[in-house]
Amino acid sequence: MADVRSRTRATTSAAVLLAALSWTATACADRQPPEAAPAPATAWREPASYDYTLQYHEDVLWGTFQVSVRDGKVTKAVGLDADSRRALREGPGDRIPTIGGLLARLDRARTDGADTAQADYAPDGRPERITLDPDTNAIDDEAEYIISAYVPQPAQP
Repeated sequence: MADVRSRTRATTSAAVLLAALSWTATACADRQPPEAAPAPATAWREPASYDYTLQYHEDVLWGTFQVSVRDGKVTKAVGLDADSRRALREGPGDRIPTIGGLLARLDRARTDGADTAQADYAPDGRPERITLDPDTNAIDDEAEYIISAYVPQPAQP
């Protein structure tokens, strides 16, 4: 009789242990990973006037542009290669963004839950490269912006 009780106790203990492990595994599987914290906004403040070079790689606009920004608006964009010169001939020049406009695109992509929305920053905090891909499974929605030759300009009187 003692033998039957030991087996019953062992079977009951094993069943309780198995149920507890099953419940724990299910509880852990249902738990969602914590959402990634949004990347902190850069401390860099866009000046009213500056020049920069933009290498633009987007589904509808490619090329390298020399851009002048005055009073917060693009006032001049010069195509530095065949693709950029063609893009300026064929489309409105207002498609060329300010650096602030690029940062706004980055923020919007993060808010919209893009699969990729990242930036590399210079030591002074301004972006040097912004990479966006709203949906990795979609074709031709990727964009990359490389910002170089940044030169702030004195404020206009």
